[in-house]
Formats: sequence, C-alpha cells, structure tokens
Amino acid sequence: MSIADKSSKLQDTPTGQTLQQLFAEVVFNIPLNKLFHYSVPPDLRELLTPGMRVKAPFGNKVITGFCVGLTTIPSVYKTKDLMGILDAFPLADETMLRITKWLSSYYCCGWGEAIHAVIPPVVRRGAKEKIDIFVTCGKPLTAFEKETILQSKKRAIKQAKVMEFLFNQAQNTEIRAKELMKATGGTMSMLRQLERENLLQLEERQADAVNAQKGGAPVQHLALSEEQQAAFTLIKEKLAEPSQGIILLHGITGSGKTELYLQTIAKLLEQGRKALFLVPEISLTSQSIQRIKERFNNVAVLHSHLQGAFHHAQWKDIKEGRVDVVVGARSSIFAPLKDVGLIILDEEHENTYKQENSPRYNARDIAILRATYENAMVILGTATPSLESYYEAEKGNYTKIVLSKRIGTLQLPQVEIVDMLEEVRKKRGYHVVSQRLEYYMKQALSRREQVILFLNRRGFTPYIHCKRCGFVLKCHRCDIPLTFHKKLNIVLCHYCHAEAIPPESCPDCMANYINYRGFGTEKIEEVIAKKFPGYNILRMDSDSMRSHGSHEKALKAFGEGEFQILLGTQMIAKGLDFPNVTLVGVISADTMLNLPDFRAGERTFQLISQVAGRTGRGQKGGRVIVQSFNPRHYSITYAAAHDYEGFAKKELEYRRPLNYPPFGRMARIIFRGASEKNTEEKASVIAGKLKEIAKESNNQLQILGPSPAPVMKINNLFRWHLLLKAKDHQRIHDALLCVADTLKPTKGVQSLVDVDPYMML
Repeated sequence: MSIADKSSKLQDTPTGQTLQQLFAEVVFNIPLNKLFHYSVPPDLRELLTPGMRVKAPFGNKVITGFCVGLTTIPSVYKTKDLMGILDAFPLADETMLRITKWLSSYYCCGWGEAIHAVIPPVVRRGAKEKIDIFVTCGKPLTAFEKETILQSKKRAIKQAKVMEFLFNQAQNTEIRAKELMKATGGTMSMLRQLERENLLQLEERQADAVNAQKGGAPVQHLALSEEQQAAFTLIKEKLAEPSQGIILLHGITGSGKTELYLQTIAKLLEQGRKALFLVPEISLTSQSIQRIKERFNNVAVLHSHLQGAFHHAQWKDIKEGRVDVVVGARSSIFAPLKDVGLIILDEEHENTYKQENSPRYNARDIAILRATYENAMVILGTATPSLESYYEAEKGNYTKIVLSKRIGTLQLPQVEIVDMLEEVRKKRGYHVVSQRLEYYMKQALSRREQVILFLNRRGFTPYIHCKRCGFVLKCHRCDIPLTFHKKLNIVLCHYCHAEAIPPESCPDCMANYINYRGFGTEKIEEVIAKKFPGYNILRMDSDSMRSHGSHEKALKAFGEGEFQILLGTQMIAKGLDFPNVTLVGVISADTMLNLPDFRAGERTFQLISQVAGRTGRGQKGGRVIVQSFNPRHYSITYAAAHDYEGFAKKELEYRRPLNYPPFGRMARIIFRGASEKNTEEKASVIAGKLKEIAKESNNQLQILGPSPAPVMKINNLFRWHLLLKAKDHQRIHDALLCVADTLKPTKGVQSLVDVDPYMML
C-alpha cells in the first residue's frame, strides 16, 4: 500500500468512531536503512503527514527524524510515543520520498541520510523572512519644484545628494534603500526624515526571490538554423507523446544547444508544465543563466552557495508554485517543483554531477528516475557525451539528436598538437610556452584579439625537492607533495589545506639544493607577463576567484576587453562565448592523462574538446595549440580532429574486454583509519568475504584488491580500497548487502561505499 493510500484510508475513518491506534514510520539521519515505528499521540494525529520532521526518543536521546509513512500495524510489539512535529507542511512530497528510498537502496546509505541530503540545510534550520525597503520619489514634481527642494537642502548636503540621485531616476522608479544609501552615503534615519517631509516614500516588502529575477518583456527567441529546426521538431514530437523518454543532444561547441533548450522550455510552459535546468557549476555558467533569465519570468536559481534567507525564500517560492523554471547545480534535481515536464542536464558528461559524500548519487541518474515518476522528458546536452550516455543511445534506449554544425558560417577551430619532447630537443631545455604557441599569441595580440590559456593545475609549482638527496616536501598529514604558492609565499596541501613556510634548505640533508619543479597557473602567469609586457592578464582559478561574484565580474571584464589574455583552470573550459577570442593554448594536455583512472583518456578528450570550443565563435575564426609529451595518444589526436565518434569507438574497444562501464557496473569501497595496520586488516577481511561471494557467483562478480589507494593518506587517515565489478548492478548490490554488517566502523576504521564511482584517487 502506498503512502497516499494509507493516508486516505486513515482519513476515511468515520467521525465519532473509535480510531485505530496510529503508528508513524520514521527514519533518521544515520547510516542504517531501517524503519522505526512510533505511536502517534491523539493530539498529533490530524497534524502528521509523511514528509514532515518529527521529534522522537532514540536510545537515551531525543533526535529529529523524518516521517515516511503511517500504518496501523507496527513492526514491534512495544512502541514509544512521538514527542512532537517540527513542520507545518511536508518538506518532502510523495515523489521525493520515492526518489530518496530508491537512492538509499542503490547507493547503500540510510533512507534518513538520503532525505537529510535533499532538504537544504537552511530549510531544515528555518530562516527569518528577509524584508527589503524600497524607495520612490513622492508626487511628480516639475523642474522648478525639484530645484527649490535642492536649494532648501543646501545645508543638509547628504539629504540633497539623496534627492538629486532620486530626481535623476526615471519617473516611478523604485530603488532598494540599501543601494540608495551605498550610492549617496545616506543613512536610514535620513531616509525616514525625508519620508516625514513627504519628499520620498518608503515601502517595506518581503524579499521575493522570484520577483528579484523578473525583468521587463522577455527577449524574443532567435531564429533556428535548418539543423536546429529539425532537432526542435523531433523534440516537440517527443513532448507530445505519452512517454517522453530521454534525448541525448550531441551538439558540437557553438552549435546552438542552449537556444534549443530555451525554445523547448517555452514550448513546455505553453502546456502549463515546468522545467528543471541543471548546470555543472553555477559560478562557471553565468552567461547561460543570464540568457535564461532574459527569456523567462519566474526563474529561480537554486544552489548550495546562496545566502541563508535568500536561499530559503527561493526554496519556498518553488515549493508554493510561484516558479516556472528552476536553474541550479547538482542538488537542484531535488527542488520541490510541482508538475515537472522537462529536466535538462547541460554538459551532462561533467563529473561535478556526481556527489562525493554520502549519499554518493549521480544527478543524471536521479534526473532520469524523477522524470519516470513525473512523466517528464530528459534532455542530456553536451559536445562530448559520457560513454555511458553514448552507449545507451547506440543501443536505442535514448533518442540521439546530433548538431554537427556551428551556427551560421562559423567553423570549428583548427587544432595543432605540439610535441613537447621535440620542443625540449630544439630549445635545449624545457620551456612551458612552446615556440609555436608564442608565435600565434604574438599574431593574435598584435591584431587586438584575445587569447585563452588553459592549465588544470593551480599554484606556482606542484612540488619541491632536494637535488642532492632526492627529498620531496610532502604534507605531514597527507601522502602528497605540497604545492608552492608564490604570491602568498606558502606551501599548501590541496587536500587538507595545511600550509607552511617554504624551506630555505633541505629538511633532510640541510643542503641548499632546494629545487622548485613543475608549473601551475601562478607560474604561467609570471612567464606570460615577462614574454608579453603591456598586455593585461586575467588569472581564473580557485585561488584568485574566492570572493562572492568574482567569476561574473572577471568574465564581464574580459568580455569588455579590459584583459587580453585569460589564463585559468577547468573553470574556463566550458560555457564561455567570446567572439574576440581567436586563440586557445592548452599548456599541458597530460595532467589528467597520467592519472591512475580508467576514465583518464575520456576526461582528457572531453577537456581538450571543451576548451577548444571557446575559440572560433566569431567571424575572425580560431586556432588551438595543444602542448603534450604524449602527442600520439588517441584521446589527444581524436580531440584535435574533432572526432568524437572515432574516440568513442576506440575507448569502448579498450573497455569492453575489461568489463569497465558502460559494459559493466562498479562499486568502490574505501577504508580509512588512523592506524595503517587496522585499515589494511579491515580491507583484507571485507575483500575475503566478497571473494567468497564472488566464487559462488560463477565468475559473474569480480573483486579487485584490496590495495593502498592512489592517495594513500589524507588528513592523517590511511586509505585502502577495493573494487567490485559485475555485468549488472544487482550482483554488486546483493554482495554489498551480504557484508553490510561487516562494513560498520570497527577499530577506528570507516568503510565508505561509492556506487558507480567517478573518482578513483
């Protein structure tokens, strides 16, 4: 019986008849997938609905749980009473309860953990409703009256400044009091005084997150190309079908995928339904988000970095039906939007859609599940599909739509690979900028065009070593070298964020042979500044882009031509559209290629393809220079040829005999503890049990490991791991259930289960 059936059955009980005793099914935010039954006191019966939070005794404590159902038959003979209800309305509706139940089973976590993860912390805490004060001029005034008022305020300079500012605004324009005070140096008491003199009006209103997103009349749709129109016709046909399914929109960079998204949303809104639009990272896709806001009213942006009261207001507006389109990052897939008819995942291949702490869900899989429950369409858009999505489309499970041409007459940029081994031989030493890249940079800059340089490694140098004894300076809490950050003059661990002063001599042999090796974005910035004096360089990485709104400000400045060279990490690899960028340089294509990860080739191909797509978006054309010590690797050569199909076939040939995704399923168990011996022992015990299960499966389940993780120690915790591989997920799921009790923490060692892992470090 479903939750809805149980609720209706209880509500149908005739008035005056003795009611059966009612029990709540409650789950808690603990790693235990179990229902607990509690008696519902008479005074709470009419108030309690599944999806609400409740206070309940648990052991010798009172903790918060989620009511997920109501029943008249408890699982135990003796039950305790609920102690209270925390919410006036359910925080999770029936669809969200179904999603979180599936999520807890598939990703091996507690149902309570799953629900806790999908409700934003600010909603669980509650937030005071934010009040904004708006200022408008009083009655309409003639020029003479305005001048008279300003003359009367000669001795009150700041008051005069406020009034002059308001007089310069269009008639009936309102402005937030905060903005007015910032612009004029006025104070709230001063505005109150001017209100008493009937010179202006103040109005207090609840800050409405949706109204803040509204503009004037929506911008008109752009005309579609022939290829776009054919794609849009197919999408409209699918929207009209009872079961709308999943579309893989495989469009090269600059082919107009965003315009197709927007026109599909508009078509959906005509039908009275609503849309979820997911992007990999909010701060890195500001241009796309702005286009959505310009096209539609009632747009809410939802992500974990929103400020408390605003975040709560956004969530509440969505919950109460005042929003038509929700734009957000990974967690917005759980937005409480009703009547969802379309879910879009832009750049569906991005690993940021995968959550790296419990529950370790993939937003792409949750989107497909939610669409099934809501009878909605899913569009997975990308220039470089994940091999999982590509394979599903090849099998016919997804509808595949290809956009093979850029808009208008624009062409994909020419890509040139520079063999850095040959460069070293020619220049008798290693230089981070090749002769070829330097030549084309001079050409582009001399024509007043812009250049983007990409390196997926921040800091100045990635490690420090002694040339005499070979000592490498490592983090004392982690098993990785410390990165030197020259501007701050510190060495920093990029895992636990420990920092120290760089040594002047070797800590081991005391010799003055300290050598700084390798390069990061900070060093490249210094090199480029010396080679190209007189040009402004903008560096974008997580070190330089820390303040709120810094990404948007930086990209706006680059778009307006304040900077000629943009240097950055993967945050500049996607979502940018600057017609004056005619050259992209990939400083090192090898940084991801050499990682111990079966997806390393796929990620390298995707990253090169995406960053190459940032150029050639204007009539001036574009060129890409890719520097590599492994120039003949197929992921690099296929990316240079803009040949996704060739790369996919080659990569699938490599994965098929090894049973790697998409041909098989995987789970990874990570063991971590303060004692290396205890951690290894725990990993060995679990591996032994799983290998026994694998023997009984007639080789349908494979166990790899245990072994030390590639990064063996993080934050003083030793790390071991093992992998489970099988043709289907059910075998992995059953095996994990068999060892579930053994996975519980023992001797200070935790076991973390990651189903369908994306990161293997």
